[in-house]
This record gives sequence, structure tokens and C-alpha cells, in this order.
Amino acid sequence: MIIHPKLARFLMDFFYNFNVRICLVCRKLILILLLNLSFSYPVQAGLMPKDTGDQYELSYWESVRDSKHAADYEAYLQAYPAGRFVALARTRLERIRGGKAKPAMRGTVRPVEAARRWRRLPEKLPPERQPDIAAAAAATAAITELETAAVPSGSSSAPVSTLEISDCPTCPTLVALAEGGFRMGSNSDDLTARPAFHVFIAKPFAIGKYEITHSQWNACITDGACPRLSADNNRSLNTPVRDVSWEDAQRYTGWLSKLTGLAYRLPTEAEWEYAARGGSTERYWWGSAMKPAMANCKDCGMPWSPENPATVGSFASNSYGLHDMSGSVWEWVSDCWHNSYQRAPANGDSWEEADCRHRVLRGGSWRDGAAHMPVSTRFQGDPTERQAQNGFRIARNLE
Repeated sequence: MIIHPKLARFLMDFFYNFNVRICLVCRKLILILLLNLSFSYPVQAGLMPKDTGDQYELSYWESVRDSKHAADYEAYLQAYPAGRFVALARTRLERIRGGKAKPAMRGTVRPVEAARRWRRLPEKLPPERQPDIAAAAAATAAITELETAAVPSGSSSAPVSTLEISDCPTCPTLVALAEGGFRMGSNSDDLTARPAFHVFIAKPFAIGKYEITHSQWNACITDGACPRLSADNNRSLNTPVRDVSWEDAQRYTGWLSKLTGLAYRLPTEAEWEYAARGGSTERYWWGSAMKPAMANCKDCGMPWSPENPATVGSFASNSYGLHDMSGSVWEWVSDCWHNSYQRAPANGDSWEEADCRHRVLRGGSWRDGAAHMPVSTRFQGDPTERQAQNGFRIARNLE
């Protein structure tokens, strides 16, 4: 006897949606039976791996991966005690039961969703602006692996991400981050960073691996979408662009969105700190004490110059693969400035006001001392004003 997998899924749901009165053991046995019956259904060539065992496991996981019912994950674990998705199944099972197990990597972009995003890109772009489809396919495969990555012991519930994305030849490289929780702010440093509070980033997003460079800004100038900056000709192409206002950064993200068909933007302040911490709960992303050569600041070691920030990527990245989150240039984020975190949103959204006169800057700059390098450091600026120490990096949603 064989049944279609969708019928099997319907029957599994039936036991919950209509409150069928059977014992828990019987329910598990029926789920496993339905699972095995659905395995015999013919699979269209090319859609599954050639290995039969992998076909079965992937088929079942796809049928339960969004389930809200503990028995679905129990049945998977019983059928595949050493399966590819065991860690994720156990985490979701604990979550449903209200347990406190350390969460696995959560909420990464699914391959089908990633493929759909690429298909939505404009089809009539000039050749030089067409996205790299091969890179998209590789990114899709890498995202699948991210879903089962575990969180390092002692870190916040955030992912260790190695997935890099580039949406077009002139687009900045992004690093994909899954949803997760962390403690934002500090109760011992900057008064404006108090009180520390828990934030849960509900949706995966991608953020720039580096700050936007002069080379990338020049591409926007060439297209007529961004203004030419006063001292551009005297600066290295691979150093972070600076002397940009918050409004200038908005022009750049608007241009990049039009270029790619994707919604680029500035990161929210919560997203920025989530990314900057790299899973750390310490004062700095690298630990509790200041160390030389970890950030581009005047007290941080070489390379350093009083005239210009270092080339992007000159210093070590954090555990998410992001460079220069401390020092280099102050980075604009989307939020309106508030003098503290009292009543700040806990879901990672941009904190806005109807009449916003100042926007938030994060990270410190190469001209600042080590006192500005804690990951919770924040500052404010007039969104129309250009300052030599101010730059930005970009973000976009992954859903």
C-alpha cells in the first residue's frame, strides 16, 4: 500500500485539528506508519538525492519542518535517531514543550524561498547588472547547511554564519544572519545605552561584510544616483566612504534597490548590535578586555593613520565574519535617536518618531580612542549633515 505524501501530511494533521482521541504511543505509531507508507510514493526524477535513505528523510523533514506539534518531531527522531536534522528537531521539540535547551541555528532562509527571490529579479537588466545565478545556487546550498549549525556554548542565541551573498557584480558582499535573541545595550558603559534589555530578531537578514567603500560609492555616482563628495579624489578606493549623511546613505540604498530589485536599507540599531556582537555577551565582540589590533582606532594598534581609516578588512572579523564593526568609521543605522533604551522595541524593528531630528550612529571611528570601542557605544547625528568620521554599511531582508 502506498499513499501520496500530501495525503499523509493531511492525516497527520487530522489527529490534532480534530482532537482524535488516541493514546500518545498509538499516535506516534500511526505517524511513523504514515511516514513509511508515503515513502513508497514515486518521486519525480531530479527532485531528490539519488540515495534512497536521503530521499525518505528529506521527504519527511519537509513535511514536518513547520509543524507546531511535538509528536511530529518525536516521530522524526524515532525514525531517524542519527538523521541530518536531529539537532534542529530536538531544539524545536524543546521549544514546543517549553524547555530551555540551547537553541540551534534558527530561521535561516530555505532553499525554495532563496530561489524564489532570485526569480523575482528583473529579467531585462543590462548584462553587467545581471545577478550571478551560479553564486545564487551556491548560496542556496549553503543556506541549507546553516539551518543545522549549533550555537557556540556561552554565546547568545544567534547564528555563526559563513554564508556570503553578492546580488550583482557591483553589489557589496553581505553576510546572512538567522533570527535570534541577544542582550542589547549595557548597564555599565554609556548612559545612553541603558537599560540593557533582551531583543529577539524575528526575521533573518543580511548585512554588509564591510562598510561601503569609495569604489562602491563611485558606482552610484557614475549612475547619477549619489552625490560626489568633496574629498573623494584623495581617498583610496577600498577605504570606507565617509563624509556621508544619513540621507546620502538612503540615496545609496535606494539606488541599489532599484538596481537589483531587492529591498536594500540601513540596518536597524538592534540588527547592527546583534551583528556586531557576533554572539558575544561581553563588552567587546572579542571579549571582556581591550586588545591591540582588533579594531581601527587611535589606541588600537597598527595599521593606523590620523588622516584616514584603514582599508576595509584590515582587522580581524568577528565570529559572524563581519569586519570593522568597532572603529574605522561611525556607521549610520535607520533608527531615530533616543537618549536611552527606555521603551525601545524588543523585536529588532527601527525605533521611529514622527518628527525625527537626529539619527543613530554606531561603532566609533579610527579617530576615537579605545573608550569608544565597546560594542554598545552609540552616538547621534543630524541626518542632513556630513561629517568626516561618518559612513555606513547596508542590510536587506532575507524573507
